[in-house]
Amino acid sequence: MSYFAAALVALLAAESLMVAGWGFPNAPIRAPATLLLVHLVVLGWLSLLLCGALFQFVPVLVARPLHSATLPLPALVLLLGGLAALLTGFLGLDGTVAVALPFFPVASVLLAAGFSLVLWNLGRTLWTARPLGLPARFVAVGLLGLAATVAIGITFALVLAGDTTTPAALRIFAYGLPIHIVAGLGGWLTLTAMGVSYRLLAMFMLAPELDRPSTRAVLRFGAWALGVAVLGGTTAVLANHGTASVFVAAGVLGLLTVILYARDIAHLYRARKRRVIELNGRMAAAAVGSLLLAALLIVVLGSMGALARHAGAVVFLIAFGWLSGLGLAKLYKIVPFLTWLECYGPVLGKAPTPRVQDLVAEQHARKWFGLYFIAAWAATVALFLDSAWAFRVAAAMLLVGTAGIVLQLVRARRLDDVPASARFPAGSMRPPLILSLTRSH
Repeated sequence: MSYFAAALVALLAAESLMVAGWGFPNAPIRAPATLLLVHLVVLGWLSLLLCGALFQFVPVLVARPLHSATLPLPALVLLLGGLAALLTGFLGLDGTVAVALPFFPVASVLLAAGFSLVLWNLGRTLWTARPLGLPARFVAVGLLGLAATVAIGITFALVLAGDTTTPAALRIFAYGLPIHIVAGLGGWLTLTAMGVSYRLLAMFMLAPELDRPSTRAVLRFGAWALGVAVLGGTTAVLANHGTASVFVAAGVLGLLTVILYARDIAHLYRARKRRVIELNGRMAAAAVGSLLLAALLIVVLGSMGALARHAGAVVFLIAFGWLSGLGLAKLYKIVPFLTWLECYGPVLGKAPTPRVQDLVAEQHARKWFGLYFIAAWAATVALFLDSAWAFRVAAAMLLVGTAGIVLQLVRARRLDDVPASARFPAGSMRPPLILSLTRSH
Protein backbone atom coordinates (compact mmCIF):
# COMPACT_ATOMS: atom_id res chain seq x y z
CA MET A 1 0.00 0.00 0.00
CA SER A 2 2.90 2.38 0.65
CA TYR A 3 4.18 1.87 -2.89
CA PHE A 4 0.70 2.45 -4.28
CA ALA A 5 0.20 5.61 -2.20
CA ALA A 6 3.55 7.09 -3.26
CA ALA A 7 2.84 6.19 -6.89
CA LEU A 8 -0.58 7.85 -6.88
CA VAL A 9 0.85 11.02 -5.34
CA ALA A 10 3.42 11.12 -8.16
CA LEU A 11 0.68 10.63 -10.78
CA LEU A 12 -1.44 13.46 -9.37
CA ALA A 13 1.64 15.70 -9.18
CA ALA A 14 2.57 14.95 -12.80
CA GLU A 15 -0.94 15.66 -14.05
CA SER A 16 -1.01 18.92 -12.08
CA LEU A 17 2.23 19.98 -13.79
CA MET A 18 0.71 19.19 -17.19
CA VAL A 19 -2.32 21.33 -16.38
CA ALA A 20 0.05 24.14 -15.40
CA GLY A 21 1.75 23.93 -18.80
CA TRP A 22 4.94 22.30 -17.55
CA GLY A 23 7.00 20.36 -20.07
CA PHE A 24 5.96 19.00 -23.47
CA PRO A 25 4.14 20.27 -25.57
CA ASN A 26 4.88 23.69 -24.06
CA ALA A 27 8.60 22.85 -24.02
CA PRO A 28 10.80 20.69 -26.30
CA ILE A 29 10.89 16.94 -25.68
CA ARG A 30 14.49 17.06 -24.44
CA ALA A 31 13.97 20.16 -22.26
CA PRO A 32 14.68 19.72 -18.52
CA ALA A 33 11.03 20.46 -17.69
CA THR A 34 9.88 17.64 -19.98
CA LEU A 35 12.50 15.25 -18.61
CA LEU A 36 11.33 16.03 -15.07
CA LEU A 37 7.72 15.33 -16.03
CA VAL A 38 8.58 12.12 -17.87
CA HIS A 39 10.60 10.69 -14.98
CA LEU A 40 7.94 11.68 -12.46
CA VAL A 41 5.48 9.59 -14.47
CA VAL A 42 7.74 6.66 -15.38
CA LEU A 43 9.70 6.35 -12.14
CA GLY A 44 7.43 7.96 -9.58
CA TRP A 45 4.11 6.59 -10.83
CA LEU A 46 4.50 3.58 -13.11
CA SER A 47 7.65 1.98 -11.68
CA LEU A 48 6.62 2.35 -8.03
CA LEU A 49 3.16 1.01 -8.90
CA LEU A 50 4.63 -2.02 -10.65
CA CYS A 51 7.18 -2.69 -7.90
CA GLY A 52 4.44 -2.64 -5.28
CA ALA A 53 2.27 -4.95 -7.37
CA LEU A 54 5.14 -7.38 -8.01
CA PHE A 55 6.05 -7.62 -4.34
CA GLN A 56 2.48 -8.72 -3.71
CA PHE A 57 1.82 -10.89 -6.76
CA VAL A 58 5.11 -12.53 -7.77
CA PRO A 59 4.63 -14.90 -4.80
CA VAL A 60 1.16 -15.63 -6.20
CA LEU A 61 2.58 -16.28 -9.67
CA VAL A 62 5.19 -18.77 -8.43
CA ALA A 63 3.46 -20.15 -5.29
CA ARG A 64 6.49 -19.25 -3.17
CA PRO A 65 6.96 -16.65 -0.43
CA LEU A 66 8.77 -13.44 -1.27
CA HIS A 67 12.50 -13.86 -0.72
CA SER A 68 12.57 -11.03 1.84
CA ALA A 69 9.64 -9.23 3.45
CA THR A 70 11.99 -6.56 4.86
CA LEU A 71 13.71 -5.37 1.66
CA PRO A 72 10.69 -3.57 0.09
CA LEU A 73 10.82 -0.79 2.72
CA PRO A 74 14.49 0.23 2.24
CA ALA A 75 14.00 -0.16 -1.51
CA LEU A 76 11.10 2.31 -1.38
CA VAL A 77 13.10 4.80 0.69
CA LEU A 78 16.04 4.59 -1.73
CA LEU A 79 13.80 4.95 -4.79
CA LEU A 80 11.98 7.96 -3.37
CA GLY A 81 15.26 9.60 -2.40
CA GLY A 82 16.73 8.90 -5.83
CA LEU A 83 13.64 10.26 -7.56
CA ALA A 84 13.77 13.45 -5.47
CA ALA A 85 17.44 13.94 -6.31
CA LEU A 86 16.84 13.29 -10.01
CA LEU A 87 13.94 15.75 -10.22
CA THR A 88 15.97 18.36 -8.36
CA GLY A 89 18.80 17.84 -10.83
CA PHE A 90 16.45 18.58 -13.72
CA LEU A 91 15.26 21.70 -11.90
CA GLY A 92 18.91 22.72 -11.67
CA LEU A 93 19.36 22.31 -15.41
CA ASP A 94 16.26 24.42 -15.89
CA GLY A 95 17.62 27.16 -13.62
CA THR A 96 14.78 26.77 -11.10
CA VAL A 97 17.15 25.46 -8.41
CA ALA A 98 20.40 27.37 -8.03
CA VAL A 99 22.07 25.10 -5.45
CA ALA A 100 25.21 23.54 -6.98
CA LEU A 101 25.05 20.04 -5.53
CA PRO A 102 25.78 16.72 -7.29
CA PHE A 103 22.13 15.76 -7.66
CA PHE A 104 22.59 13.49 -10.69
CA PRO A 105 25.36 11.34 -9.15
CA VAL A 106 23.37 11.08 -5.92
CA ALA A 107 20.27 10.10 -7.90
CA SER A 108 22.27 7.48 -9.79
CA VAL A 109 23.53 5.87 -6.59
CA LEU A 110 20.17 5.90 -4.81
CA LEU A 111 18.13 4.67 -7.79
CA ALA A 112 20.70 2.00 -8.61
CA ALA A 113 20.65 0.80 -5.00
CA GLY A 114 16.85 0.85 -4.79
CA PHE A 115 16.27 -1.00 -8.03
CA SER A 116 19.05 -3.44 -7.16
CA LEU A 117 17.13 -4.40 -4.02
CA VAL A 118 13.99 -4.80 -6.12
CA LEU A 119 15.79 -6.95 -8.69
CA TRP A 120 17.51 -9.04 -6.01
CA ASN A 121 14.34 -9.66 -4.04
CA LEU A 122 12.15 -10.51 -7.02
CA GLY A 123 14.96 -12.32 -8.85
CA ARG A 124 15.70 -14.59 -5.90
CA THR A 125 11.99 -15.32 -5.51
CA LEU A 126 11.73 -16.31 -9.18
CA TRP A 127 14.98 -18.30 -9.07
CA THR A 128 13.75 -20.57 -6.28
CA ALA A 129 10.56 -21.32 -8.22
CA ARG A 130 12.14 -22.70 -11.41
CA PRO A 131 10.82 -23.90 -13.80
CA LEU A 132 8.71 -20.78 -14.10
CA GLY A 133 5.16 -20.62 -15.36
CA LEU A 134 4.38 -18.44 -18.33
CA PRO A 135 3.26 -15.25 -16.48
CA ALA A 136 6.35 -15.41 -14.26
CA ARG A 137 8.58 -15.65 -17.33
CA PHE A 138 7.08 -12.38 -18.57
CA VAL A 139 8.10 -10.80 -15.27
CA ALA A 140 11.62 -12.22 -15.56
CA VAL A 141 12.06 -10.67 -19.02
CA GLY A 142 10.57 -7.42 -17.75
CA LEU A 143 13.12 -7.31 -14.93
CA LEU A 144 15.89 -7.59 -17.54
CA GLY A 145 14.30 -4.56 -19.22
CA LEU A 146 14.40 -2.74 -15.88
CA ALA A 147 18.11 -3.51 -15.47
CA ALA A 148 18.83 -2.16 -18.97
CA THR A 149 16.70 0.95 -18.36
CA VAL A 150 18.50 1.75 -15.11
CA ALA A 151 21.95 1.19 -16.64
CA ILE A 152 21.25 3.53 -19.58
CA GLY A 153 19.60 6.07 -17.29
CA ILE A 154 22.63 6.15 -15.00
CA THR A 155 24.84 6.73 -18.03
CA PHE A 156 22.67 9.69 -19.02
CA ALA A 157 22.80 11.12 -15.49
CA LEU A 158 26.58 10.85 -15.23
CA VAL A 159 27.06 12.55 -18.61
CA LEU A 160 24.66 15.34 -17.62
CA ALA A 161 26.62 15.85 -14.40
CA GLY A 162 29.92 15.91 -16.30
CA ASP A 163 31.25 12.97 -14.29
CA THR A 164 32.06 10.89 -17.36
CA THR A 165 33.33 11.91 -20.78
CA THR A 166 34.20 8.51 -22.22
CA PRO A 167 33.38 8.21 -25.94
CA ALA A 168 31.05 5.26 -25.33
CA ALA A 169 29.05 7.13 -22.68
CA LEU A 170 28.85 10.23 -24.87
CA ARG A 171 27.57 8.22 -27.82
CA ILE A 172 24.93 6.52 -25.69
CA PHE A 173 23.90 9.92 -24.32
CA ALA A 174 23.64 11.35 -27.84
CA TYR A 175 21.86 8.47 -29.56
CA GLY A 176 20.57 6.13 -26.87
CA LEU A 177 17.29 7.83 -25.92
CA PRO A 178 15.13 5.54 -28.12
CA ILE A 179 16.83 2.51 -26.56
CA HIS A 180 16.13 3.90 -23.07
CA ILE A 181 12.47 4.44 -23.94
CA VAL A 182 12.00 0.97 -25.46
CA ALA A 183 13.74 -0.73 -22.53
CA GLY A 184 11.60 1.16 -20.02
CA LEU A 185 8.16 1.46 -21.61
CA GLY A 186 8.39 -1.64 -23.78
CA GLY A 187 10.47 -4.06 -21.71
CA TRP A 188 10.16 -3.25 -18.04
CA LEU A 189 6.66 -1.77 -17.93
CA THR A 190 4.75 -3.34 -20.82
CA LEU A 191 6.07 -6.93 -20.76
CA THR A 192 5.76 -7.07 -16.98
CA ALA A 193 2.24 -5.62 -17.11
CA MET A 194 1.31 -8.21 -19.74
CA GLY A 195 2.51 -11.08 -17.57
CA VAL A 196 0.73 -9.82 -14.46
CA SER A 197 -2.46 -9.03 -16.41
CA TYR A 198 -2.67 -12.59 -17.76
CA ARG A 199 -2.91 -13.91 -14.20
CA LEU A 200 -4.99 -11.10 -12.69
CA LEU A 201 -7.60 -11.03 -15.45
CA ALA A 202 -7.94 -14.81 -15.35
CA MET A 203 -8.24 -14.74 -11.55
CA PHE A 204 -10.71 -11.88 -11.29
CA MET A 205 -12.91 -12.98 -14.22
CA LEU A 206 -12.80 -16.71 -13.31
CA ALA A 207 -11.26 -17.56 -16.67
CA PRO A 208 -8.90 -20.46 -17.41
CA GLU A 209 -5.20 -19.64 -17.20
CA LEU A 210 -3.67 -19.20 -20.63
CA ASP A 211 -0.81 -21.36 -21.82
CA ARG A 212 -1.63 -21.34 -25.52
CA PRO A 213 0.86 -21.25 -28.40
CA SER A 214 -0.14 -17.63 -28.97
CA THR A 215 0.67 -16.76 -25.34
CA ARG A 216 4.10 -18.34 -25.63
CA ALA A 217 4.56 -16.44 -28.90
CA VAL A 218 3.75 -13.16 -27.12
CA LEU A 219 6.58 -13.81 -24.67
CA ARG A 220 8.95 -14.96 -27.41
CA PHE A 221 8.31 -12.02 -29.75
CA GLY A 222 8.34 -9.55 -26.85
CA ALA A 223 11.68 -10.84 -25.57
CA TRP A 224 13.15 -10.77 -29.07
CA ALA A 225 11.89 -7.22 -29.61
CA LEU A 226 13.50 -6.11 -26.35
CA GLY A 227 16.76 -7.88 -27.14
CA VAL A 228 16.97 -6.51 -30.68
CA ALA A 229 16.21 -2.96 -29.54
CA VAL A 230 18.50 -2.89 -26.49
CA LEU A 231 21.40 -5.14 -27.47
CA GLY A 232 21.24 -4.46 -31.21
CA GLY A 233 20.60 -0.74 -30.73
CA THR A 234 23.43 -0.32 -28.21
CA THR A 235 25.83 -2.24 -30.44
CA ALA A 236 24.89 -0.10 -33.44
CA VAL A 237 25.33 3.13 -31.44
CA LEU A 238 28.73 2.12 -30.07
CA ALA A 239 29.88 0.91 -33.51
CA ASN A 240 28.81 4.22 -35.07
CA HIS A 241 26.24 2.54 -37.32
CA GLY A 242 22.70 3.65 -38.00
CA THR A 243 19.94 2.23 -35.80
CA ALA A 244 17.03 2.52 -38.25
CA SER A 245 17.10 -1.13 -39.37
CA VAL A 246 17.43 -2.28 -35.76
CA PHE A 247 14.32 -0.40 -34.67
CA VAL A 248 12.35 -1.51 -37.73
CA ALA A 249 13.06 -5.13 -36.82
CA ALA A 250 12.22 -4.50 -33.16
CA GLY A 251 9.06 -2.68 -34.22
CA VAL A 252 7.82 -5.61 -36.33
CA LEU A 253 8.40 -7.98 -33.42
CA GLY A 254 6.71 -5.55 -31.04
CA LEU A 255 3.68 -5.25 -33.31
CA LEU A 256 3.31 -9.03 -33.43
CA THR A 257 3.59 -9.08 -29.63
CA VAL A 258 0.79 -6.55 -29.19
CA ILE A 259 -1.55 -8.17 -31.72
CA LEU A 260 -1.18 -11.64 -30.22
CA TYR A 261 -1.55 -10.23 -26.68
CA ALA A 262 -4.78 -8.46 -27.65
CA ARG A 263 -6.11 -11.72 -29.14
CA ASP A 264 -5.25 -13.57 -25.93
CA ILE A 265 -7.00 -10.99 -23.77
CA ALA A 266 -10.08 -11.16 -26.01
CA HIS A 267 -10.03 -14.95 -25.55
CA LEU A 268 -9.88 -14.50 -21.77
CA TYR A 269 -12.97 -12.30 -21.85
CA ARG A 270 -14.86 -14.83 -24.00
CA ALA A 271 -13.82 -17.80 -21.84
CA ARG A 272 -14.64 -16.21 -18.48
CA LYS A 273 -17.09 -17.85 -16.08
CA ARG A 274 -18.03 -14.56 -14.41
CA ARG A 275 -20.81 -13.41 -16.70
CA VAL A 276 -20.99 -9.83 -15.45
CA ILE A 277 -17.64 -8.14 -15.96
CA GLU A 278 -16.65 -5.92 -13.06
CA LEU A 279 -15.57 -2.34 -13.64
CA ASN A 280 -11.88 -3.15 -13.33
CA GLY A 281 -12.21 -5.71 -16.14
CA ARG A 282 -14.04 -3.31 -18.45
CA MET A 283 -11.46 -0.59 -17.86
CA ALA A 284 -8.61 -3.04 -18.43
CA ALA A 285 -10.15 -3.73 -21.85
CA ALA A 286 -10.07 0.01 -22.59
CA ALA A 287 -6.38 0.06 -21.64
CA VAL A 288 -5.58 -2.89 -23.93
CA GLY A 289 -7.46 -1.09 -26.70
CA SER A 290 -5.20 1.92 -26.16
CA LEU A 291 -2.13 -0.30 -26.50
CA LEU A 292 -3.44 -1.78 -29.75
CA LEU A 293 -4.22 1.71 -31.07
CA ALA A 294 -0.72 2.90 -30.17
CA ALA A 295 0.82 -0.05 -32.03
CA LEU A 296 -1.26 0.69 -35.13
CA LEU A 297 -0.32 4.37 -34.95
CA ILE A 298 3.36 3.43 -34.85
CA VAL A 299 2.93 1.35 -38.02
CA VAL A 300 0.94 4.02 -39.88
CA LEU A 301 3.16 6.92 -38.81
CA GLY A 302 6.30 4.93 -39.53
CA SER A 303 5.12 4.13 -43.05
CA MET A 304 4.39 7.84 -43.59
CA GLY A 305 7.75 8.97 -42.20
CA ALA A 306 5.94 10.97 -39.49
CA LEU A 307 6.73 8.86 -36.43
CA ALA A 308 9.50 11.14 -35.14
CA ARG A 309 7.24 14.18 -35.38
CA HIS A 310 4.41 12.54 -33.43
CA ALA A 311 6.48 10.39 -31.06
CA GLY A 312 5.35 12.46 -28.07
CA ALA A 313 1.68 11.73 -28.76
CA VAL A 314 2.29 7.99 -29.17
CA VAL A 315 4.37 7.78 -26.00
CA PHE A 316 1.67 9.69 -24.12
CA LEU A 317 -0.98 7.21 -25.31
CA ILE A 318 1.19 4.28 -24.18
CA ALA A 319 1.95 5.88 -20.81
CA PHE A 320 -1.54 7.13 -19.96
CA GLY A 321 -3.95 5.15 -22.14
CA TRP A 322 -2.29 1.75 -21.77
CA LEU A 323 -0.01 1.58 -18.73
CA SER A 324 -1.70 4.11 -16.44
CA GLY A 325 -5.17 3.03 -17.52
CA LEU A 326 -4.37 -0.62 -16.78
CA GLY A 327 -2.68 0.32 -13.51
CA LEU A 328 -5.64 2.32 -12.23
CA ALA A 329 -8.07 -0.38 -13.36
CA LYS A 330 -6.19 -3.12 -11.52
CA LEU A 331 -5.69 -0.94 -8.43
CA TYR A 332 -9.47 -0.67 -8.26
CA LYS A 333 -9.51 -4.44 -7.63
CA ILE A 334 -6.20 -4.92 -5.82
CA VAL A 335 -6.77 -2.30 -3.11
CA PRO A 336 -10.20 -3.68 -2.07
CA PHE A 337 -8.81 -7.24 -2.26
CA LEU A 338 -5.87 -6.48 0.05
CA THR A 339 -8.13 -4.49 2.36
CA TRP A 340 -10.60 -7.37 2.52
CA LEU A 341 -7.80 -9.80 3.40
CA GLU A 342 -6.51 -7.56 6.17
CA CYS A 343 -9.86 -6.72 7.67
CA TYR A 344 -11.83 -9.94 7.32
CA GLY A 345 -9.15 -12.62 6.95
CA PRO A 346 -8.95 -13.21 10.72
CA VAL A 347 -12.70 -13.89 11.00
CA LEU A 348 -13.36 -15.97 7.88
CA GLY A 349 -15.58 -18.89 8.86
CA LYS A 350 -16.26 -17.35 12.26
CA ALA A 351 -18.60 -14.48 11.36
CA PRO A 352 -20.49 -13.18 8.33
CA THR A 353 -18.26 -10.97 6.19
CA PRO A 354 -18.85 -8.74 3.15
CA ARG A 355 -17.66 -9.81 -0.29
CA VAL A 356 -14.70 -8.08 -1.93
CA GLN A 357 -17.16 -6.43 -4.36
CA ASP A 358 -19.00 -4.91 -1.39
CA LEU A 359 -15.98 -2.72 -0.58
CA VAL A 360 -16.49 -0.62 -3.72
CA ALA A 361 -19.35 1.32 -5.29
CA GLU A 362 -18.88 0.84 -9.04
CA GLN A 363 -21.72 3.17 -9.94
CA HIS A 364 -19.75 6.05 -8.42
CA ALA A 365 -16.36 5.04 -9.82
CA ARG A 366 -17.64 4.41 -13.36
CA LYS A 367 -17.90 8.09 -14.25
CA TRP A 368 -14.35 8.83 -13.04
CA PHE A 369 -12.86 6.02 -15.12
CA GLY A 370 -14.89 7.16 -18.11
CA LEU A 371 -13.63 10.71 -17.68
CA TYR A 372 -10.06 9.45 -17.29
CA PHE A 373 -9.99 7.47 -20.54
CA ILE A 374 -11.83 10.14 -22.53
CA ALA A 375 -9.31 12.69 -21.27
CA ALA A 376 -6.32 10.45 -22.09
CA TRP A 377 -7.55 9.96 -25.66
CA ALA A 378 -8.42 13.66 -26.02
CA ALA A 379 -4.96 14.66 -24.80
CA THR A 380 -3.42 12.31 -27.38
CA VAL A 381 -5.47 13.96 -30.14
CA ALA A 382 -4.41 17.40 -28.88
CA LEU A 383 -0.75 16.37 -29.14
CA PHE A 384 -1.29 15.15 -32.70
CA LEU A 385 -2.84 18.53 -33.51
CA ASP A 386 0.02 20.40 -31.80
CA SER A 387 -2.53 22.25 -29.65
CA ALA A 388 -0.95 23.11 -26.31
CA TRP A 389 -4.09 24.73 -24.90
CA ALA A 390 -6.28 21.77 -25.83
CA PHE A 391 -3.75 19.45 -24.20
CA ARG A 392 -3.94 21.45 -20.96
CA VAL A 393 -7.73 21.26 -20.99
CA ALA A 394 -7.57 17.50 -21.51
CA ALA A 395 -4.91 17.23 -18.78
CA ALA A 396 -7.27 19.04 -16.40
CA MET A 397 -9.95 16.45 -17.20
CA LEU A 398 -7.36 13.72 -16.68
CA LEU A 399 -6.47 15.16 -13.26
CA VAL A 400 -10.12 15.32 -12.20
CA GLY A 401 -10.73 11.75 -13.35
CA THR A 402 -7.65 10.47 -11.55
CA ALA A 403 -8.55 12.32 -8.36
CA GLY A 404 -12.02 10.77 -8.48
CA ILE A 405 -10.52 7.27 -8.85
CA VAL A 406 -8.08 7.90 -5.99
CA LEU A 407 -10.98 9.02 -3.80
CA GLN A 408 -12.77 5.75 -4.55
CA LEU A 409 -9.61 3.83 -3.58
CA VAL A 410 -9.44 5.73 -0.29
CA ARG A 411 -13.10 4.97 0.37
CA ALA A 412 -12.45 1.27 -0.27
CA ARG A 413 -9.45 1.35 2.05
CA ARG A 414 -11.55 2.99 4.76
CA LEU A 415 -14.49 0.60 4.13
CA ASP A 416 -16.77 3.62 3.65
CA ASP A 417 -19.04 1.80 1.17
CA VAL A 418 -19.60 -1.22 3.41
CA PRO A 419 -22.86 -0.98 5.41
CA ALA A 420 -22.11 0.07 8.99
CA SER A 421 -23.84 -3.00 10.41
CA ALA A 422 -21.49 -5.36 8.51
CA ARG A 423 -18.33 -3.26 8.49
CA PHE A 424 -16.46 -4.63 11.51
CA PRO A 425 -17.67 -8.00 12.80
CA ALA A 426 -16.14 -9.16 16.08
CA GLY A 427 -12.48 -10.12 15.60
CA SER A 428 -11.92 -8.10 12.42
CA MET A 429 -9.34 -5.33 12.25
CA ARG A 430 -9.42 -1.84 10.79
CA PRO A 431 -6.64 -1.61 8.15
CA PRO A 432 -4.35 1.46 8.16
CA LEU A 433 -4.79 3.77 5.19
CA ILE A 434 -1.22 3.59 3.85
CA LEU A 435 0.52 0.59 5.36
CA SER A 436 -0.57 -2.91 4.41
CA LEU A 437 -0.35 -5.56 7.10
CA THR A 438 -0.68 -8.52 4.75
CA ARG A 439 2.27 -10.75 4.04
CA SER A 440 3.23 -12.71 0.94
CA HIS A 441 3.03 -16.14 2.57
